[in-house]
Amino acid sequence: MDFTPQQAILELGDAFYDRVAAALFPQTSLRFRNDRAAAEVGLDGLSDEEWVAHFGRFQPLRGSLEAPLALRYHGHQFRVYNPEIGDGRGFLFAQMTDSHGRLMDLGTKGSGQTPYSRFGDGRLTLKGGVREILATEMLEALNVPTSRTFSLIETREELHRGDEPSPTRSSVLVRLNHGHIRIGTFQRLAHFQEAEAMERLVAYVLRHYYGEEPGADGPARLLAHVCERTGTMAARFMAAGFVHGVLNSDNINVTGESFDYGPWRFAPFWEPGFTAAYFDHAGLYAFGRQPEAIYWDAMQLAISLRLIADEEPLIEAMEAYPETYQREVTKALLWRLGVNPRGTEADGILTRVLEKALAETLTPLDEFFFDAFGGELPTHYGEAFDDLRGQLEFYQPRKARDHAYWSGTPCSMLIDEVETLWASIAESDDWAPLHAKVAAIRHMAEALA
Repeated sequence: MDFTPQQAILELGDAFYDRVAAALFPQTSLRFRNDRAAAEVGLDGLSDEEWVAHFGRFQPLRGSLEAPLALRYHGHQFRVYNPEIGDGRGFLFAQMTDSHGRLMDLGTKGSGQTPYSRFGDGRLTLKGGVREILATEMLEALNVPTSRTFSLIETREELHRGDEPSPTRSSVLVRLNHGHIRIGTFQRLAHFQEAEAMERLVAYVLRHYYGEEPGADGPARLLAHVCERTGTMAARFMAAGFVHGVLNSDNINVTGESFDYGPWRFAPFWEPGFTAAYFDHAGLYAFGRQPEAIYWDAMQLAISLRLIADEEPLIEAMEAYPETYQREVTKALLWRLGVNPRGTEADGILTRVLEKALAETLTPLDEFFFDAFGGELPTHYGEAFDDLRGQLEFYQPRKARDHAYWSGTPCSMLIDEVETLWASIAESDDWAPLHAKVAAIRHMAEALA
């Protein structure tokens, strides 16, 4: 498709962002370009030189934003309200329409300091960029709504971090997202009691991301959409065995796309207490607590919208979240099992039996879903899986196991492999294993799609 630039964010006005400039990096070495994603926004025809000029030096894309915008927002971080945040090491670089007609953003991570950097250097470690590639590719393959890593460019600065051997290498990342409006964007307006700006933001999100005009019930309809989308995201996190690690309200996109990956991990087992962030001492964002954590964040949106809306319709919108989550987690688990739904009651029973068997046996998740795809459990899954085996007898496969992927071994993304892939880069600058892993993930995605 042809590149179709947009500037929709400018409708909101200067109160929502600050115009900033990208850092001037010592070098720009292209390490990853996502031509599959680029084709969906008409940018796959760029040469490598043009790519680096736009996504390493941040020369504006024709017809899109003339200057990068650091977005303003607040948010709860581990349930403590923080009014001193915003885009501290990233900015909105460009907007465009994709092949589905959706408004899309190209946002950055590690692009330099902004008015919200506080004491940070505004940079991203190369390891952090590599980890985000792996997270987004794996989540996309497992049917989780996610941002997509669009570009990773090494910038040749030495960074010092407390959680990595330092000095370490630096990078700048560009992600493709269906918007960068966070729950925290609404919280900031509520904090300052800016009712007119809140109404403008509701209208912007409804119009550009949900295809609706606002009207008097706009806030409640927006909240209902967000509960539907975030409930679905939470459900698919669970089916994928994914732990985001930092589900703060400034990390929840109102279009329901997961983004901004820091200490993420994939859980080896169905273990509710499994955490990703070493600093999450209370397990607030543990694997099994993610649906509740995301619901709590959605509640902060409801509280913010009270500035311009009555309580009752907002409460009604929030009450739909648990039902949405239960419906969607059942669908997501059946999708990963590779079987067609049979009906609400039967599918609910199957889901409960599945979760019970996985939790009690601590069976490796990726291996299990690989073996069970299509609904037939191998005989080595013993008595603990008898109830599940009995339920699966009534299900039909949603697709045959005739893809080459099924003749190999399960594709996983556990922490040991992540560290091994990074070690190849850190120790010998060998990028081949990373690119091979991305190809393997996409091979799995073809088999599951």
